[in-house]
Parts: sequence; structure tokens; C-alpha cells
Amino acid sequence: MQDYILITGGAGYVGSHTAWLLAQKGYRVVVLDTLAQSPHFPHRWAEFVCGDYGDRHLLEQLFTNYTFTAVIHFGAYTVVSESVQHPLNYYDNNVSKTITLLDVMVKHNILSFIFSSSCAVYGLPHYTPLTEEHPCNPISPYGTTKYMIEQVLKDCANAYGLKYVALRYFNAAGAQAREGLGERHIPETHSIPLLLQAAQTGKPFYIFGTDYPTKDGTCVRDYIHVQDLATAHYKALLHLVLYKNPSDIFNLGTGSGLSVKELINAVQQITRKELTIIPASRRIGDPALLVADPVKAMIILQWKPMYSDITTIVTSTWVFEQSQGLIKKESISQEQE
Repeated sequence: MQDYILITGGAGYVGSHTAWLLAQKGYRVVVLDTLAQSPHFPHRWAEFVCGDYGDRHLLEQLFTNYTFTAVIHFGAYTVVSESVQHPLNYYDNNVSKTITLLDVMVKHNILSFIFSSSCAVYGLPHYTPLTEEHPCNPISPYGTTKYMIEQVLKDCANAYGLKYVALRYFNAAGAQAREGLGERHIPETHSIPLLLQAAQTGKPFYIFGTDYPTKDGTCVRDYIHVQDLATAHYKALLHLVLYKNPSDIFNLGTGSGLSVKELINAVQQITRKELTIIPASRRIGDPALLVADPVKAMIILQWKPMYSDITTIVTSTWVFEQSQGLIKKESISQEQE
């Protein structure tokens, strides 16, 4: 197989895992990334281009020099709280630049597109587990940008024959330490790396809200291993390109949730370290419960989470944190999407 796949944001967390997997499957992978989150991209299994996916001139060069079978798009800003503080940055990067990318794709007749969406499109859930038919009412600019792109994709499908799959992630977690792949967000905002950093440094971990209507009063989230997310992108590529199936939208989660307190217990058991936990007030916009109904992806994409038990997730992240020496010397906080 000699198909070229363009992966925007392919040096990032989920993007790098997906790029690695596709390379193992025999695809020629071209990663386009600014390296804003990662200082370098040392992996020989992909061709790397340093640049912005909103750079029209660079995109024209890429689409002229390569015949891409499909584009997998990860290039987005993802911090919910930051999107509230700087919404214009998010609309520019996540929406405007994606429109530029799609415009160049259509011009070059590259019409297969896999989009990294988010459960943030749903907003506050009316019911759980969340199906793809749940109303979309995002409550942050981040979630709104993801939903806007989904609408753009529908319109491009009608107008230009674009075929797409939008994958709505729940809480991405885990790592592939053996391949040097894991979370490297600066600053880190995800709960599991922050808990592990707290275990390493002895600094406190803050629980934002202990009075939610859940089993132990803390927020419940659906954690999905990044390797399972990568596999879903591979399955989506087969869905569009090999099997010629229609455009679609899928939830990616496990169908079960874990509370913050349960997550803390898992981290303490695996690291064998006692954490300093400080309860804090709820944050505006944090739903009590976010759990996916992944049945549609399981049936249509023939996808199933294989690595998403919490022991595998936490252990893989712990090994990565230790191998990379990425413990931050900063205050430990918690961000939940």
C-alpha cells in the first residue's frame, strides 16, 4: 500500500498515535504541525512538514507535491477554559483555518476527510449515555467550533461531494510509552496526567465540585485510551476510502464512566503514593455526567475499545510520565472536558 495520508496536528497527542498506527498499517503518512505543543517530531515513520494548516500557500504546495487519499484533521486548540477567555483565537484557528484547508482540498479534488470532533458539541446532557442523536448545544467556544465544523462538512458534502467522518471523542487518556507517544500539553489540563504529576511532586490535586448528583458527588467521565481512538480513525479511513460508505458521525467512548474520586483511587493504587486532595467549588459549565453510547461506532465501523480499562490507561500514562521526565514544576489543577 502506497497511499499518502495527510495528518494535520499529527505531532500532537491523538494525532501522533494515529499517525503511528497508520504507518504500521502500510500508509505513507505526512504530518503537518506547527510543533506548538511538541518541541520536535523525531519519528521516522512519517514525513514531517513544519507549518500551519491554515497556510494556503503551504497547502497548495503539499497538495501539488503529494497525491493524498484522505486528510485526517487534528489541528485544533482544545482547552475549554482558554476558549472562554480567548474565543476569537479559537474561531480563527479551529474554524477559519479549517475552511481554508477544506477549500484547498476541494480545489485538488481530495474529498475524504476525517475530523477530530468532541463530545463538547452536546453541551449539558439531557440524558446519558449520550447517543449521536442527542441535541447539540455546546456551552463553550471550543465546543461551538467543533459543532460549526461539523455543519461546514455537511454543507461541503452537499455542494462538492466531500465524504467525511466526524469522531466525537469523550475523554482521551493513556499513552504508548514504548513508542515515545503520550500527552505533552503545555500547560497540562487533563486529569490523569495532573494526578500523576501530583503523585510525583507531592503538590495538591483539586477536585472541582463534590456535591454533584453522582454516586460519590464528583463528576463522572468516560475515559477512552488514545490507542483505541487511533484505531477508530483507521476504521473511519477504511469506512470512507476502502468500503466507499457514506459520511457519518460517531461517538468514541467506552459506555461507562469513572468518577473523579474513583480516578484518584486508581492513581494511588498504581503509583503507590498517597495524594493530597483539596475539594474546591464547582466550575461553571462542568456537567455532572458525560458518558458515551458507542454502539453506533461498534456496529458500523466494527470498532471496539481494547485498552480502555482504567488500569491500562493510568499505568501507560505513568510509564510515559516517568520515561519522559515531563513532571511540571507548577501548581496542580484539573481540567475536565
